Amino acid sequence: MDNAGHGLNIEVRAVDEEPALKADPNAQLKLLDVQQIDSRLAQLRHRRGTLAQLREIASLEAERALVRDRVRDAQIEVHDLTAEQTKAEADVEQVRARRTRDRKRMDEGQITNPKDLTRMTHELESLERRVSKLEDDELEIMERLETAQASLGRAEEELNAIDQRVADLEAERDAQWTEIDAEAAQVQSSREAASEGIPADLLALYERLRVSKDGLGAALLRARECGGCRLTLDHLELAAVKAAPADEVIRCEECSRIMVRTNESGLGL
Repeated sequence: MDNAGHGLNIEVRAVDEEPALKADPNAQLKLLDVQQIDSRLAQLRHRRGTLAQLREIASLEAERALVRDRVRDAQIEVHDLTAEQTKAEADVEQVRARRTRDRKRMDEGQITNPKDLTRMTHELESLERRVSKLEDDELEIMERLETAQASLGRAEEELNAIDQRVADLEAERDAQWTEIDAEAAQVQSSREAASEGIPADLLALYERLRVSKDGLGAALLRARECGGCRLTLDHLELAAVKAAPADEVIRCEECSRIMVRTNESGLGL
């Protein structure tokens, strides 16, 4: 093949020391039909695995993990602040109850000793300060709780929006998968019909090459060019291919793929 500086010295009867394979020319032509079908199946598999919905779902899943962490952290904060507020309310009520009890005792004249009365007056003043301090603390906790609840609400809304978007995308993905799978099933069915009559050894060689050659195991030799690697046969290579029997399976010396000969091959057939 012509390729700036190196000839390939094609040997028609052997590639990598493999024995020559024989197959009816019509069977070799059918191999191109099978290849076309396999290429279409590969396209469908690629399309199935590269849907735009899949990329967006993957991105949203990563985002959802972050938002879920925020929701969890906000829930913990709300839980802790709720417990703290409950305790603060209990502390306030406890001090208020004591203040009310002591004030009632003084108002009802139950304390008559001047020293006890002075002590109780100081204690009531202390309780007033204590109540005021606890009420301030309770108010601060309530404000922090409201902020935390608002943050939790926003995070939950964001998480719900992501979940809804993912659900919508999954529905779109599933619909496209159903469409692709239906077409793939039809194409696969046509492959079974197209491969009928192809000798088992030729089909096995094709399958092995298809796996190792990026999905392309057989290609048309057109205008002296291999349809697999797109390199052109030089004159010696062309003469060797032209001299080969029609039922001999020709392999490209460069890429090892099966080259199927037709009237388009430039061999003067």
